[in-house]
Amino acid sequence: MQQRELFGDRLYTGFDGSNFFVDKEEITYQGITLDDFDKEICHCQKCQLGKTRANFVFGVGDPNASLMLVGEAPGEQEDMKGEPFVGPAGKLLDKILTAIDKKRDKGVYIANVIKCRPPNNRDPLPSEVEKCEPYLIRQIKFVKPKLIVALGRVAGKTLLKQDIPLKHMRSKTFDYRGTPLRVTYHPAALLRNPGLKAAAWEDFKFIREFVSD
Repeated sequence: MQQRELFGDRLYTGFDGSNFFVDKEEITYQGITLDDFDKEICHCQKCQLGKTRANFVFGVGDPNASLMLVGEAPGEQEDMKGEPFVGPAGKLLDKILTAIDKKRDKGVYIANVIKCRPPNNRDPLPSEVEKCEPYLIRQIKFVKPKLIVALGRVAGKTLLKQDIPLKHMRSKTFDYRGTPLRVTYHPAALLRNPGLKAAAWEDFKFIREFVSD
């Protein structure tokens, strides 16, 4: 108790008087992988979506990625396959990644804020975000990306906690719990409106430069 009053939620672990502090939460990551975390939470029933999903959609990609892409929630095909961004939108996303010299399994990690499909692909409810966003936060702590990119207005407003138009979120760098965050178009929006592709390409050129080694 005295230690918590003095140091909060950080543990003093030095025996030589050095200022060595470790977050208690970080201790839980020692020897744990993203796959372990997936197995830990894949049977989640914290909200009603656990009862209607076909599959828990954890995430895929490089666990040491410099770029992390985040959508709002799985769609029908993602729910069936258990993987984010599959189908036509996923194929377009793969082409965009290739254009910036990235791949799903090389330099990129892909996830959603919500791990289970909302019925009829509706937007996630605030109560669902409240239960599921901590999983995303922990994924980010595992991956430690240089940049997070929210794909689409819903993902952007969910992470930023601001209900503003996508045009006001684009071309700006925000902070998400200590990690830079950008917002761009969802690949599905590019399929519906090819005229947006030029603007999206400008976003991804910035992204390519930002995460380049």
